[in-house]
Amino acid sequence: MKGRNTLTGLKENLYNPAFSHIYVEEGIKNHPGTARILSRFPKARLIGIKHYKDVFSRSNQDFLIQKKSPSLILAKKQDNFLYKGAPVCQDFGNRHFYYTTLVMNCIYDCEYCFLQGMYSSANIVVFVNTEDYFLHVEKILENHPVYLSLSYDTDLLALEQKLGFVREWISFAEQHPDLTIEVRTKSANIKAIGSLPHSQNVILAWTLSPETVQKNFEHNTPPLRQRISCIKKALDKGFRVRVCFDPIIYSKDWPASFSETVERTFGEIAPDRVIDVGIGVFRISRDYLKRMRKNRPDSAITQYPYEYDNGVYHYGRKLSDSMISMACDIVQKYIPRERIYLWKEAEGN
Repeated sequence: MKGRNTLTGLKENLYNPAFSHIYVEEGIKNHPGTARILSRFPKARLIGIKHYKDVFSRSNQDFLIQKKSPSLILAKKQDNFLYKGAPVCQDFGNRHFYYTTLVMNCIYDCEYCFLQGMYSSANIVVFVNTEDYFLHVEKILENHPVYLSLSYDTDLLALEQKLGFVREWISFAEQHPDLTIEVRTKSANIKAIGSLPHSQNVILAWTLSPETVQKNFEHNTPPLRQRISCIKKALDKGFRVRVCFDPIIYSKDWPASFSETVERTFGEIAPDRVIDVGIGVFRISRDYLKRMRKNRPDSAITQYPYEYDNGVYHYGRKLSDSMISMACDIVQKYIPRERIYLWKEAEGN
């Protein structure tokens, strides 16, 4: 191999491409959603299984190795279609706040992500039976409005060309005026944004991080400039957009890098074009952090000496409150206080 390091070439070719193998539950092999998704992976090797947990939940898996070459698992969701919003998640002032799991795991690899603590596998499970989710949402809508987050356990917008779930849910939301859906993302999927119809009860929420955080801890994610470009495209299309500076990762120079990120964001995006801003610091369940520390023994984020309080590890009330207060002051230079939502450690929400 002329002009190329042989060892480097071996390292690059050691793993199969992502989704080169797709596991399909027997019960949904004839589901139209399965056929649609498989049509987008014509070269994948298909493997039939009885239940997704036979692959996803097996013992002795290596999360980080699987991240380099994840498989796709197509399955049917049987129960627990909706969950009430957890205290560690912001509700943005919505009383009836729920989230749902359409996909388990994410194509990105952020060192602070709770998914690596929740699951033993880095493979991605896709529940194809969206019609059952719709029925459960409609039942709840009979009693009260619903604010529903679709994308806490994955990044749906990043997967849109492969799954098409965001389009399905936008269509569903347009038929139900008492439903508001939020799609949280770190993607820069301008192609998807350009093809999706906008709806006034759909919110696209971008998580933005300083460049140092993105480069060091948000592996495989697009840089800040690309996310900002995608936000601008979404706004031009007529989407309602939320900006989330959450989680803020502590370092000695975090105020300077955070301030630079906020200034850059609202230097390119008119502040009055976003509906609101979310601010929060890193926090994680005790059980999740235990597994994360095992998976990433050399990570500065997982090994930080957090304080424990009521089931959650965080920076401690004093430091957390100081960081949130300082971050809020920085954002308030551009966004009125009534449009800024804070996650408070002391209050649990």
